[in-house]
Amino acid sequence: MKKTLFFFLILSSVSIFSQDAEYDVSSYLTEGTKAPNTHYIGEAWLNAIIHDDQELGYNITKATFKANSTLDWHKHSSAQVLIIVEGEAYYQERGTEAVILKEGDIIKCEKGIEHWHSSTKNNDVTYLALYGGGQPTTWTEVVTQEYYDEVAEKLKNN
Repeated sequence: MKKTLFFFLILSSVSIFSQDAEYDVSSYLTEGTKAPNTHYIGEAWLNAIIHDDQELGYNITKATFKANSTLDWHKHSSAQVLIIVEGEAYYQERGTEAVILKEGDIIKCEKGIEHWHSSTKNNDVTYLALYGGGQPTTWTEVVTQEYYDEVAEKLKNN
């Protein structure tokens, strides 16, 4: 009995002196906020997981695009990494052919390279975008529905 009481006292004293911390825990599983139709066609939701954190110096955004939705041509003042979490995406850099990215794929776009990315014609896509803070995205040209459809048809036949 003495040993049990002694063990209980030790255990309770450890919990009294344990760290009382509050953590800022968020989740990338939430859908986020529906994005305004400013630089894209279709439906998109954005979840700014890490945004403008001065210590880290980069952002992480979860983006979900419904099928047949696309961003316009744009570029960033830092490199951008896209991690495809679910679904399928089209990705194209200026002067190169578009490709299909699938769940698990990771692609890096170098600083200042004009590009666009989107869901595919028939599949939603969710990706994590990692990019430097600081300068906002530079939007350069609209990706029209006609251009998007041409890319989709070309990739479907490959």
